[in-house]
Amino acid sequence: MAAEPLFVRGTGTTSSASWQACTSKNRSKSQAQLLCFTIRASHSTDKKNKVYKQLGLFSLKKKIEDAVLRAESLATTALELEEARRIKQEEMVRNYNLWDDPTKSNEVLVKLADSLKVVNALKDLRYKAEEAKLISQLAEMEAIDYGLFKRAYRASLDVSKLLDQYEMSKLLRGPNDIEGASVTIKAGSNGICPEIWAEQLLNMYVRWADKEGYRGRVVDKCCCKNGGIKSATIEFEFEYAFGYLSGETGAHRLINFPNGSVPHEATLACVDVVPLFLETSPDLQISDEDLLFSSPSLPGERQSIAKPAACIQHIPTGIAVQSSGERNHFANKMKALNRLKAKLLVIVGEQGVSNVSCIKREAIVNIWQKETRRYVSHPYKLVQDVKTGIQLPDFNSVVDGNIKPFIEAHINSRRSSDTD
Repeated sequence: MAAEPLFVRGTGTTSSASWQACTSKNRSKSQAQLLCFTIRASHSTDKKNKVYKQLGLFSLKKKIEDAVLRAESLATTALELEEARRIKQEEMVRNYNLWDDPTKSNEVLVKLADSLKVVNALKDLRYKAEEAKLISQLAEMEAIDYGLFKRAYRASLDVSKLLDQYEMSKLLRGPNDIEGASVTIKAGSNGICPEIWAEQLLNMYVRWADKEGYRGRVVDKCCCKNGGIKSATIEFEFEYAFGYLSGETGAHRLINFPNGSVPHEATLACVDVVPLFLETSPDLQISDEDLLFSSPSLPGERQSIAKPAACIQHIPTGIAVQSSGERNHFANKMKALNRLKAKLLVIVGEQGVSNVSCIKREAIVNIWQKETRRYVSHPYKLVQDVKTGIQLPDFNSVVDGNIKPFIEAHINSRRSSDTD
């Protein structure tokens, strides 16, 4: 018997209807399965997001609690000490005849003003810690309000920053540590594109200041035609800037290992940090006979008639500085003179002598020969601080301004050497 065809002309309508019904049924079943899978996936994603959010809340809460606990344990004691110091300074002002000795009077008044600043900063710190604690408690009362926790966390960051600044200021006891800082960067003459490397260092310090909530103002900049800078000067007009950045002085060496073993010639740039006196002029007398004034043209730039650069050399020591960022020659001359005085004060401190006339020229440290930090960018990334020995494995992060670990290590090393 011959097999019947699957689709027979006389029964086509019935078979087609059955096939369509079956197909529709299967399609409905598939859609139901897809919907079920989507719901399960959605529930799984929601559950995962909820877990991540809970972990995030736990982390935020822990950081807030740590900051508040640190503030409560330190701020009260510190405030009592600083209040006692302020009261003592006020008694000195009341008992001292300010007209008898203007120099001593100014010193007493400056110390009183500093005490008042510290007391007010600690009161602000305690207020911010209480604010962070209260907002955190409100967030828990309102069934864990994530927005409130984030607000409390931001307040706790302010608390931590103020605590760090206070603790660092207690370690910075040098004669000029409280002053601002003038940071000069110069490109070397050897290596691959030292001008580009110098510009990277310039950006590194500007970004560091931004991350710390400060502002760095580039006041002098000598650019190159092919990119980069020959030299630049940044001024940081905030207290303790010199104390923070004085450890950056010296040669910064960039090293590349193109084939993994033999390095290219190191690319050098030097950094020189001197105090930037915020409220008073440098207390230093220099004879005009020891100074040589000039108005040099800056390499790579046309000399401006409106604001020519001023260069001053201290003949006995050979130290020379210049300024080109001010509006006129006189302003540049005064800026250069203040920088020269600041540099000489640093050298007086380094050599441990009483005044400028006692400086030994042959004992002045050549900052190009004073290696501060080594940066390796290829084939591996490493930044090593020569002075403290600290190493960080993230070259890109460091040149992006994350130099706080180096600064803190240098301050702590200074404290250790002072106590030895």
